[in-house]
Amino acid sequence: MELKDVSLKEVFRYLGYHNNVPDQMVQKIAFDCVTELLDNCSMKEIDKRYCCTVENGKIIIDNHMIIESKNLSKNLADCKEVILFAATIGIQADRLIKKYSFLEISKAVVMQAAAAAVIEEYCDQCQRRIETELEKENLFLRPRFSPGYGDFDLKHQKDMISLLDCTRKIGLTLTDSLLLAPSKSVTAIMGITTTNRHCHIKGCEACAKTNCNFRREESN
Repeated sequence: MELKDVSLKEVFRYLGYHNNVPDQMVQKIAFDCVTELLDNCSMKEIDKRYCCTVENGKIIIDNHMIIESKNLSKNLADCKEVILFAATIGIQADRLIKKYSFLEISKAVVMQAAAAAVIEEYCDQCQRRIETELEKENLFLRPRFSPGYGDFDLKHQKDMISLLDCTRKIGLTLTDSLLLAPSKSVTAIMGITTTNRHCHIKGCEACAKTNCNFRREESN
């Protein structure tokens, strides 16, 4: 991944600026943080394709993983296959955040936001590659849907980590509280469909189509 690939606007969004532009000092720190992350982080990804059935709010993946989630079922409607996906930018991001939390707390906050923007851009790039491969079969990809979204329980990260062999292949593990380690990592399910619904690669939060049948609902 190159520096030009990571949008500083995304870093500012994670910092809470919304559509506003921060002052030049914050912009400079954000640029420096993204540069340092890209110079030091080791990005890794794994994905596998599985058959699935979706019925009455229940998803069964390859007869190994059973998920009860109305939100995910809605997202995977009409899908007969899914991609299980995991990605990380590595432990170095956590080390940089920790380093600056002792040296310069304001930079640690920006580093946290920059790392979030970097892992999201890396996931987007991986997803575009998967989409290109599926297009050769006239198949299309739904946006990634991660444990913790809506009623898709975090406990399912255990199955995903196991099925993908994440610990051995990309160094991704789970804490006792079901959080990913390294922290700047993502697990997700992406539906494979024969119908192109022009779904936004970044998912429902970034999509303006609020009346979409497949839109993810916020959990209460």
